[in-house]
Amino acid sequence: MPPASHHALTPGRERATLLTLAAVQFTHVLDFMIMMPLGAQLMRAFNITPSQFTHLVAAYGLAAAVSGFAGGFVLDRFDRKRSLLFLYTGFALATVTCGLAPTHHWLLAARLAAGAFGGLAGSMVSAMVGDIVPPQRRGRAMSIVMSAFPLASVLGVPAGLILAGKFGWHAAFFLLAATAVVVFVLAALALPPIRTAVHDHQPWRQMRAIMSHGIHLRAFAMAAALIMAGGILVPFVAPTFIANVGLDEKFQLPMAYAVGGIATAISTPFVGWLSDHVDRLKLLAIMSAAAVVVVLFITRLGPSSLGVAASMMALFMVTMSSRFSPAMAMIANSVESRYRGGFMSVNAALQQAASGVANVIAGIFVTLEPSGHLAGFPTVGYISIFFFILTVVLAAQLRNAAPHVSTPAGRMPPPSVPSEAHA
Repeated sequence: MPPASHHALTPGRERATLLTLAAVQFTHVLDFMIMMPLGAQLMRAFNITPSQFTHLVAAYGLAAAVSGFAGGFVLDRFDRKRSLLFLYTGFALATVTCGLAPTHHWLLAARLAAGAFGGLAGSMVSAMVGDIVPPQRRGRAMSIVMSAFPLASVLGVPAGLILAGKFGWHAAFFLLAATAVVVFVLAALALPPIRTAVHDHQPWRQMRAIMSHGIHLRAFAMAAALIMAGGILVPFVAPTFIANVGLDEKFQLPMAYAVGGIATAISTPFVGWLSDHVDRLKLLAIMSAAAVVVVLFITRLGPSSLGVAASMMALFMVTMSSRFSPAMAMIANSVESRYRGGFMSVNAALQQAASGVANVIAGIFVTLEPSGHLAGFPTVGYISIFFFILTVVLAAQLRNAAPHVSTPAGRMPPPSVPSEAHA
């Protein structure tokens, strides 16, 4: 018999667990996001090109992809809490190493280590949400965990930029490492010791079941397109706001991120609620259409006031993040509980690989002109729009194969996905 689809907790314990997982995700997201606004400073400090900077960003995702695929073989063999704490320790140590890196190549190696541990830790967070929350409430639960994104923007990115402005780029990583230590203690105390380890675990058989199931493959393809749509834009939003829009990186850029983060913090719970009460595919399509409009404007934004820049940043962050609640709920509902750890690890690996590839693609098209202006961003915007459309198309195919993944609460009980049949 397969394990229960979720391990019920009391409402208070469930809320505390979700908030703790959000704190873990906060540091994971911040570790990725903090590279973006530091781009201009890192390019100066190490005398590297925009293309080399994208390699620093992509290193995290590519390392997470390799480790995530490897984790798919073994993670369901261990209880989630134990795995998460071990991986999070490696993530914190790698982050300290990033702050101590004396050269571009040392920083690249440290980013690879951070990605290897951080990517797997992120997949454990998603798996634990599926472990403790029933399918009909996973949209809202995912939105709580995803509140890490706006919080990282409101609190972490401006703080990191201010520290970097005063003490150098190293300080941002030291702040993140110190935060990770606090979150580790919180996670050790607050996360429930639920038993998720699969007995008689057979890694190769499990991976074959995960990778050969038609519904799983549709979910993986959708997840990769979801990440590509934003991943190709995000690395150069901050550098273009400095070089093309005219913001200064000590005050105005942190303010723009803070405004965007506050707007996203307001919108995320509402979108999470919507994803549990309306058809998730329709919601994803609406949010993707709104994101397309924003991308067309933000990739062409020229010299502007702080108010205009902050408004565009808010619209960009809200529309980008609003796609994730319905999309990730659909993905989480597409897998049976016995395969959730391995499935989420492989899914995270594919998403991180997609993010890394997107970063590299962006670096091909964006170039630094002698005037200091960054050219090629509108072209990147068109590529992003293609992936917005592809995400919705792939989500529609997933819903056609497994209608329950998109159905809101109370309409239809989500059936268990057969473990080894092809859909």
